[in-house]
Amino acid sequence: MNTSIQDVARAAQVSISTVSRSFTRPELVSKATRDKVLRVADELNFSTSRSAAALKTGRSMRIALLISDHIRRWFSASVIEGLNQVLGAEGYDISIFQISSIEERKEFFDMMPVRRNADAVVVVSFDIEHDEIKELSSIEVPVVGINSVLPEERGFTAAVNIDDAQGSRLAARHLINLGHRNIAYVRRTRDVSLHFSVQERYDEFMACCKESNIEPHVIVTGDHEDQIERAVTEIMSMPELPTAIACQEDSIAIPLMFQLIRNGFSISRDISIIGYDNTAFAQYLGLTTISQSPVDMAERAAHMTLDLIHGKEPDPLFVKEPARLIIRSSTGPVRK
Repeated sequence: MNTSIQDVARAAQVSISTVSRSFTRPELVSKATRDKVLRVADELNFSTSRSAAALKTGRSMRIALLISDHIRRWFSASVIEGLNQVLGAEGYDISIFQISSIEERKEFFDMMPVRRNADAVVVVSFDIEHDEIKELSSIEVPVVGINSVLPEERGFTAAVNIDDAQGSRLAARHLINLGHRNIAYVRRTRDVSLHFSVQERYDEFMACCKESNIEPHVIVTGDHEDQIERAVTEIMSMPELPTAIACQEDSIAIPLMFQLIRNGFSISRDISIIGYDNTAFAQYLGLTTISQSPVDMAERAAHMTLDLIHGKEPDPLFVKEPARLIIRSSTGPVRK
């Protein structure tokens, strides 16, 4: 049988309103009374109604998380972990909305003012239109970006980004400084408007190579299981094999390394490979990569979100975290 607020009030010998205030307005209850109420509530396995608390505070205690990538991917899972560590501790639930098309994204923002079912919206790694953010202005819901390009210009309330332009330049210059001129770049095919951050990686890498009169061979893969095999087939079919391969993310670079090894190549001696992300397996496999920490970024974004919900303005509102080049054994100089 579920314990009611009346049961707690009776056992603690206080009024129902005192029990309610102990959970929702603790500053109005003496410490001794609140401690007694919480102890009794714990003994009776009582939990407050989130909807009831929302009526008193005017908040839903829910954060909407918009994400366009697969939740199982390293970056997405890390962001959820970081957000939950901060927001969960403050009693907030995270509602995940996996957006797979521009139409779904538009529908979310069209319906959000009507539903009023979130205290803030966190948008991860894809672009949204200024008009869509404007839809939320009537209910004053902050929109916080994580790896969103041009967040200030697009109308985000706040954002935490990695410096993808810096990261891609670090990757390109690392390969160029090792003497590589015949370079391939492997990327996934995705809707640019839903994956704007990785688009900036590609654009900056190509621009940096162009400055050195290098035009990388671009290989585009999908999300299917056999796409890495297809990428290897395309690489081995090239008139001249590349001496270095840059990958949009570690989740491409790591299986590509294994496939090339199975085809008889020695990584770094025959072909250098560089990734992007510094995922958990990158260190153990010796993958040179660009490092970012989505857990740390998400935690910072979560603290900014809480500040905005409580009427405080984070300083600064827009944060750009530096990228770092992590050099390991998967890259080396061109063989003479």
